[in-house]
Amino acid sequence: MNIPNAITIGRIVLVPIIVYLMITGSFLPAFWLFIIAGVSDGIDGFIAKRFSMQTELGAYLDPVADKALLVSIFVTLGVGKQLPVALVLLVVSRDILIIGAVLISWLLDRRVEMAPLMVSKVNTTLQILLAGAVLAHHGFELQMQSAILVLIVAVSIFTVWSGISYMIGWVKHMTNQEEPARLPAHPSAGEVKAAAKPMRGEVS
Repeated sequence: MNIPNAITIGRIVLVPIIVYLMITGSFLPAFWLFIIAGVSDGIDGFIAKRFSMQTELGAYLDPVADKALLVSIFVTLGVGKQLPVALVLLVVSRDILIIGAVLISWLLDRRVEMAPLMVSKVNTTLQILLAGAVLAHHGFELQMQSAILVLIVAVSIFTVWSGISYMIGWVKHMTNQEEPARLPAHPSAGEVKAAAKPMRGEVS
C-alpha cells in the first residue's frame, strides 16, 4: 500500500461520512469534507505521477472513489429534495448505461479502449460544481438558487450529450465502423475492469 492508494482509500472512507452529514442537515461540514476529497484527488494523482507510484490497484481505486463520491452526493441530494429527482435519475442512468455497454463489450470479447471524451470531462466538472454549489448554498445559507438552476440545466445537457456521444462510439466500435470507442472521464469500477487495465495516472 503506497501513499497515493492510501489517500484514495481515505477519500472512499469520506463518502459515507459526507452522506451522513447531509442526511442530518450538517451541510457546512459536508461541504468542507467534499472540498478535502476533491483536493485529495489531485494530490494522489500528482504524487503517483511525480514519484512513479502508479499501480494497478490505484487504477481501480481512483475512479471508484470519484464515482462513489459524486453518485452518493447526487442521490442523497435527490432524496432530500435539494436536487430534482429527474436529474439524479439522468446522471445515475447514464453511468448504468455505460457500465452495461462495457460489460456487453467484455462478454463479447470486444473490450473498449480507455480514453476520456472532452464532453465527458466537462460533464464531470459541472457535476462537481453543482454538488459543491448545493452544499455551499445550504451550508453557508447563501442565496445561490440562480447559479444552481444554471448548473442543473448545464449538467442535464452535458449528461445527455456525453451519454449519446459514448453510445455512438460504442455502437460504431461494436459494428467495426471505427477504432475502439472511448470511455468518458472518471469511469466507474465496471468500466475500468472492462478496459485494458491502465496504470494510475493514465485514467483521467
